[in-house]
Amino acid sequence: MAEAPADPRHVLDRQVLEMLVCPLTKTRLTLSADRKELISIAARLAFPVVQGVPLLSLEEARNVEPEELQALSRQPPG
Repeated sequence: MAEAPADPRHVLDRQVLEMLVCPLTKTRLTLSADRKELISIAARLAFPVVQGVPLLSLEEARNVEPEELQALSRQPPG
């Protein structure tokens, strides 16, 4: 079954994304392919995006496995 299109009110704006940084390392964040997480490669943490709102709390973050980081580094930017 195909996933329903995202509500436009819940989509993370690209300009907002460019302004956000990791709360731990202050480095740029990368949007995951499924657009459900912002990933800090430097901190090896993934922060959830819930209804278009990034939860940039260390308590909300999950650790990113090295294999995931390697896959991210192979993705084209954008």
